[in-house]
Amino acid sequence: FLTQFVLRVRKEVERGKLRPDVADNFENLYYNYKNAVLQNGDPNAYQIMLSNMMDLFDRVLLDEENPFTFQPYHKAIREPFDYYTFGQNYIRPLVDFRNSYVGNISVFSDMENQLRQGHNVVLMSNHQTEADPAVIALSLERSNPWISENIVYVAGDRVLTDPLCKPFSMGRNLLCVYSKKHMNDFPELIEMKRRANTRSLKEMALLLRGGSHIIWIAPSGGRDRPDPLTGEWHPAPFDASAVDNMRRLLEHSGVPGHIYPLSLLCYEIMPPPQQIEKEIGEQRVISFHGVGLSVAEEIKYGDVTAQSRNADEARGIFSEALYNSVVDQYNVLKSAIFRDRGAVSSNPAISLSQPWR
Repeated sequence: FLTQFVLRVRKEVERGKLRPDVADNFENLYYNYKNAVLQNGDPNAYQIMLSNMMDLFDRVLLDEENPFTFQPYHKAIREPFDYYTFGQNYIRPLVDFRNSYVGNISVFSDMENQLRQGHNVVLMSNHQTEADPAVIALSLERSNPWISENIVYVAGDRVLTDPLCKPFSMGRNLLCVYSKKHMNDFPELIEMKRRANTRSLKEMALLLRGGSHIIWIAPSGGRDRPDPLTGEWHPAPFDASAVDNMRRLLEHSGVPGHIYPLSLLCYEIMPPPQQIEKEIGEQRVISFHGVGLSVAEEIKYGDVTAQSRNADEARGIFSEALYNSVVDQYNVLKSAIFRDRGAVSSNPAISLSQPWR
């Protein structure tokens, strides 16, 4: 028994409007998304699921016909079609808000005050899924809607080229870069990728000079993966040079800047493939689950590196301080969500709450 929806997808393939491989991935996504959304217990779950999938299908078709190209700095497209709200609505039914938590919500208010004063804020974060921007924005949309809508994400090229991912990326503010992990996938493209990254760095420097920007970056250069032996997930190590490049850009902007360690736990919603894949068009596994977002107090370079003997050592110490904070917060979120301990998992440094209540 094929649903109307799947028949419609196949019809577009017959009409030559949709590539067969994109259609296959889309059908697979449809069944996965449907099963996940139907778990959330909302009496309108089926309608919500169908409406979200129709919206996505329309956007994918539109892009197949007239492919959108991202500039090095992409501003979220809010009209005539609001891609930001579309992305929020699509991921919302996958989040089990009863079992989701935010750590140190008050720190996000501190950031807003700094941004209002014209300062810049950088979030050094682990990265788990393609849905990370939506998870961050959904976690903060009640308490800090300005942050939800204005974060600029440093994004790898895969989310700009994958047909099922592009519509979501179009709804976020992005600085587009080619990830180190994929730099050498196709030797003939290395030079083009390097040039593109240089352009993106210039764009970032310009943004920071203007002040009042909040930028999210994953210094590991990719998504966390489970430990092949234990199956346990943990934040991937930070690349000290990526941390240092960002810090220097912030310092040279001529505007006060602040760096915060941010931790995300949301892999259950949409885990990445077990291995890093070279080809675009990964299969998406999706489920309804609790998520966690936490931020700790700002970490100041001068404070943590005062005792270091040279610049190299200082770089490593600063990167490690940020990473260790991300891991500490991650473990608290894990205890709250996976061990069902909820807000009891809070400690003196990390206070969990549910700001949407």
